[in-house]
Amino acid sequence: MQGRVIDIHAHVVAADTTRYPFTPLGGHQSDWSRERPVGFEKMIADMDEAGIAKAALVQASTCYGYDNSYVADAVAAHPERFTGVFTVDVTQPDAPNRIRHWMRKRLKGLRVFIAGETAAAKDVRLDEPRSFPAWECVGEAGIPVCVQLRAAGLPQLVTVLERFPRVRIVLDHMARPAVDDGPPYGAASSLFALRLYPNLYLKLTTHNVRESRQGRATPESFFGRLVEKFGASRIAWGSNYPASDGTLAGVLAEARGALASLSSEDQDWIFFRTGESLYPVLAEKTIGGANRGHDRPVSRRAARAPRGTTASRRRSGGG
Repeated sequence: MQGRVIDIHAHVVAADTTRYPFTPLGGHQSDWSRERPVGFEKMIADMDEAGIAKAALVQASTCYGYDNSYVADAVAAHPERFTGVFTVDVTQPDAPNRIRHWMRKRLKGLRVFIAGETAAAKDVRLDEPRSFPAWECVGEAGIPVCVQLRAAGLPQLVTVLERFPRVRIVLDHMARPAVDDGPPYGAASSLFALRLYPNLYLKLTTHNVRESRQGRATPESFFGRLVEKFGASRIAWGSNYPASDGTLAGVLAEARGALASLSSEDQDWIFFRTGESLYPVLAEKTIGGANRGHDRPVSRRAARAPRGTTASRRRSGGG
């Protein structure tokens, strides 16, 4: 029997555009949200079909910009299945107040759009000093921050990792590293160098699964090296559904196939334990939800890599 699954990167888009008007960052709605939107009730049905217990709903900024109302309403309607990751303009003076506002709506993570493709202002940096009060706020609150950028922006990420060491930062899509050169993956060296920062976590999504088969790359060699360097307890799976095409069950099957060569313990960390450590609310028992037999409570302490396990050894000593 396959184990519990938590999806830490799913998007929901409402059919009701009057109640939830589109205000995309940059003024351009994403093609995926226009062509294959999924509301939160449909998301639950798709999760049940796929066998996914819970999910972190990530704000669809290419639909709603900084208005996180739909994600907040989804979490309020189904707190037993969802938590939410909101976004604010962290360069604005009121950013800490906006962060606290959305946290009061029971959203448990922040996503920063500065250096990524979705950023409204392309010339603003991730390490912009105006954003530091926001980073300090999330550090005090203890919530993780997801960031989206590419390899060129990783030096900015290093600045933030070093300045805010108690903030857990989750690198969306692992910065989409180039892997087609194959082992030893020299083109992805800037990603592997980030293993030195214990407050950095990697979000392994459908983009990474599909790109691991390009050129000379193979899922076995790339993900094996990734776990060797970072440890599975710092890697968490996210579907990117429905932004990535295909069914939710289908993209989960792709991920399971790509990670099949890893140990069962490492797969458990990637598919649910790391997600629980980042979003402890997702470790609470689901009532009447999917994977009921696997949906046991896991404390925040229990979700850490135990001493002596493969994950803990690799996290502390992986070169």
